[in-house]
Amino acid sequence: MAVSLTRNSIAAIVNGDLNLKPLVQVVDIKLIGTSQERYRLLISDAVSTQQAMIATQLNDRVKFGLVRKGSIIQLIEYICSDVQSRKIIVVLNMEIIVSECEIIGNLPGGGHSISGNALPNNNAFNPVRLQTSKVSASRMSANTQSFNPTVQPAYQPPPNYKSHGPIVKNEAPARIIPIAALNPYQGRWAIKARVTAKGDLRRYNNAKGDGKVFSFDLLDSDGGEIRCTCFNAVVDRFYDVIQVGKVYMISKGSLKPARKDFNHLNNEWEIFLETTSTIDLCPDEDAAIPRQQFSFRPISEIEKAENNSILDIIGVVITVNPSVPILRKNGMETQRRIINLKDMSGRSIELTLWGDFCNREGQALQELFDYGDFPVVAVKAAKVNDFSGKSVGTISSTQLFINPDIPEANTLTEWFSHVGKDTAAQSISRDIMPVGGKNEIRKTISQIKDEGLGRSERPDWVAVKATITFIKTDTFCYTACPLMIGDRQCNQKVTKSGNTRWVCDRCNQEFEKCDYRYLLQAQIQDNSGLTWLTAFQESGEEIMGCSAKELYRLKYEEQEDDRFAELIRSRLFAQYLFRLKIKEETYGEEQRVKITIVKADRIDYPVESRYLLDTILKHRFR
Repeated sequence: MAVSLTRNSIAAIVNGDLNLKPLVQVVDIKLIGTSQERYRLLISDAVSTQQAMIATQLNDRVKFGLVRKGSIIQLIEYICSDVQSRKIIVVLNMEIIVSECEIIGNLPGGGHSISGNALPNNNAFNPVRLQTSKVSASRMSANTQSFNPTVQPAYQPPPNYKSHGPIVKNEAPARIIPIAALNPYQGRWAIKARVTAKGDLRRYNNAKGDGKVFSFDLLDSDGGEIRCTCFNAVVDRFYDVIQVGKVYMISKGSLKPARKDFNHLNNEWEIFLETTSTIDLCPDEDAAIPRQQFSFRPISEIEKAENNSILDIIGVVITVNPSVPILRKNGMETQRRIINLKDMSGRSIELTLWGDFCNREGQALQELFDYGDFPVVAVKAAKVNDFSGKSVGTISSTQLFINPDIPEANTLTEWFSHVGKDTAAQSISRDIMPVGGKNEIRKTISQIKDEGLGRSERPDWVAVKATITFIKTDTFCYTACPLMIGDRQCNQKVTKSGNTRWVCDRCNQEFEKCDYRYLLQAQIQDNSGLTWLTAFQESGEEIMGCSAKELYRLKYEEQEDDRFAELIRSRLFAQYLFRLKIKEETYGEEQRVKITIVKADRIDYPVESRYLLDTILKHRFR
């Protein structure tokens, strides 16, 4: 095998031409003894030599003997810097063409050093012509013959990938394999897939400095999905190239374990593209590759989904709220819009649109809904939130499809037109008691424990007639966010920012005054036993007869301790009919049954008497 170096390329690089991809030879290697291992090379283009240094991520290529004295390498990515008034080439990425061969060119006599470093004296070499004395072990096993000396034509830089395909043409095309067959132990591979989603370009700052990153999702004809991620210089190459819906041939990337907290795709691996990676547009777009692939979950199942999990849902839009501005922590303003979806499971859920979704798909939904239509929305990659029930929201990789032409959407439209429009749906996004009046289930306090209420997958809703025997007064409320999210208040707990302002992590916004909401803990008792329960805002107001803000002002601002104590005492030993939500929750590693007051009504004795009479009559005539 004969190789010709790219003559005069070193002089061109030193003079500022960084577009070359030259073949050069390593004629010396030295380990620099600093706090971090660095390797300095002396490289040659057969005419001149130049000091170079390889990036630390390439150190293993020297440690494992892939790059040594005599190696022929191709400089793929590099910069030329001034170090102590001398030029040095910093190699960021390179291809190893030949691991070991004789030195090319009669450099000691005819060559010169651009950086002023004389090349160590060597035995006489055959100028320009190359004849290797050794080859790598892997090549020796396949072919033990020496290379034949041949004069090669001048090296030509590889073509630009945007118009001519792969960047490096030194090897045969990689074999196309299904996405499902990808694994980190393969050698060369290529996949043909459609881009189904493209994330936003994000910038970050960490201990290593500033950077930028974006990801896109791929789907092939076998239904395999995988995410590709690009950083920094690779972002510059591919961000404008990638278009959602287009089919590409992709090769030369590294596979790493998928980060499941960010990646919802059904694949344990994720592709990280590199400077040597290639992406080629396939003009035929391949009709065998679907445009999108969904894995829909019924809304009723989302009640049991883990917080922050990523899933696909589809539903009929039953409400659309206006878009509202939200100020993020970084000072940038974004938009938020809440819509409600309903499906055939008999449940509805809130979907929060963020950023561009509000003005793009959100505005389209608003216009359809105002016109009297109930559009179907399919959501790819929605994020689950468990604040005040379960809801879902958009993230950077989310995709929204309005009235998509898919079987699930057609079935949902047909159901809503004939049945669903007039069928009530229970929201899983708010704590709403589903029973009441004649349908309520009466229990005693002892029955809550004896019957194991609250320990099933869904909460139990019951009514209990009992007396309040104790109210905790040290903490009876919390500081809450006063901002509105659509038609409802945020109510997230807020913290002080400085001496005067409050900050809400959910809304990413600061304000001068917060709200106060009840978090009232009380003990109740009936003839069968006693238990502790919690009352939030509405039920707290029903019990105390005033707002949490008024009670807070009375105790902490006006410091009317006697009036405060008297108000608390007046609420004790009165009988209430409590509507309760009972659900087992996890605190740390411990499972506890939490009882929440949904509604608290003072006993209406005429109504209660009729209830007791009806109960007696039912038992009497059984």
